[in-house]
Amino acid sequence: MSFQHVAIIGLGLLGGSIGLAVQKHLPGVTTTGYDRDADVRLRARERGLASHIADTPEQAVADADLVILCVPVGTMGAAAAAISGGLRPDAVVSDVGSSKAAITKALSEALPDHTIIPAHPVAGTENSGPDAGFATLFHQRWCIITPPTGADTHKLDRLVDFWESLGAMVETMDPEHHDRVLAVTSHIPHLIAYTIVGTASDLEEVTRSEVIKYSAGGFRDFTRIAASDPTMWRDVFLNNREAVLEMLDSFLTDLAHMRESIIASDGESMFDLFTRTRAIRRSIVALGQDDARPDFGRGDHQ
Repeated sequence: MSFQHVAIIGLGLLGGSIGLAVQKHLPGVTTTGYDRDADVRLRARERGLASHIADTPEQAVADADLVILCVPVGTMGAAAAAISGGLRPDAVVSDVGSSKAAITKALSEALPDHTIIPAHPVAGTENSGPDAGFATLFHQRWCIITPPTGADTHKLDRLVDFWESLGAMVETMDPEHHDRVLAVTSHIPHLIAYTIVGTASDLEEVTRSEVIKYSAGGFRDFTRIAASDPTMWRDVFLNNREAVLEMLDSFLTDLAHMRESIIASDGESMFDLFTRTRAIRRSIVALGQDDARPDFGRGDHQ
């Protein structure tokens, strides 16, 4: 392992999981952590999310050769500026955000003289905060690294090695392409989940207690997604607007076609769509990106 000291800024689900994963898989690597919330820092110390929990961002990054920003997308620039005075000149600065073009721009502007190599581990749960993290979060999950043009190939290789050491499968991708892919695989599904759960809770003819009491599997699964960190997802939609709107337009077109099929009692079209989508679900399970068990295999971590 070529990184010897990893600093983690932000100690929620992803930051805490990175700290625990490094301790599990890379016991010789020093970790320092920082969170701007004093209560989170206290809990992080109690859980041992890092070797040392610092009281300032500058202290956290001092001597670190890899710094990972685990903060909401909208605060990436401010978080980078806060660590600028303590960074080693040769440190690699990365992140875990899911809107790579905006993050690349924000980090490059805040730290123009440092190596920026953004990354996005495509892993998580609906839980957040310092109690949510666990060491195996990244096992057999993809981490997409989006190196800027001209990125140092040696440092890129070190970052790939780091994530693979935590159990992740790594892919490199152009930031803009990443944002379009994640808009359809992650961002739009979250937008739909937030919306449908909000719609159900607003129905005047159905009480909220009935929505909760009679939730079948489909709605229940939507509520799991809709329980995700609202600050994080607000920032994702604001910072990946173009890709989200493009995919949202495509979805609305397909939804209109489905509406027409229902109006026309066109069962054949419905059956064809449902057959195709069922095959996609089976492919996801076959690739190990989810679990066919009723609790999706998540019971061990809840």
